Amino acid sequence: MKLLQTVIHEIESASELDKIINENDNVMVCCGRMGPMCVPVYDTMEELEEERPNIKFYSMAFDTPEATPIRTAPMCRNFMGLPFTVYYKNGEMVEATSSIQNRNQITTILDKHFSE
Repeated sequence: MKLLQTVIHEIESASELDKIINENDNVMVCCGRMGPMCVPVYDTMEELEEERPNIKFYSMAFDTPEATPIRTAPMCRNFMGLPFTVYYKNGEMVEATSSIQNRNQITTILDKHFSE
């Protein structure tokens, strides 16, 4: 059951998250809510999904026990604001950000870790 009403594919379980990050080289997951800090990130991800076919873009509901692997990740330890946006390369978390991010901030991270 989708908790977030985004166009981006939504991860619904921790096991699905694990499967996705281990089966895809480049993954971006925005873990948040349907709120003013998260929706702009979802919108940017929707735009980038068409432009960057080498990256898999996903959303995940923050307020579910299934999001524990992201909420408790060492890179997210000191985060205070939503969303938690995490980037995985070859199954490993390589970057994480907290709070709203604009397109330029997101593409800078994507270019740094996922350039072809």
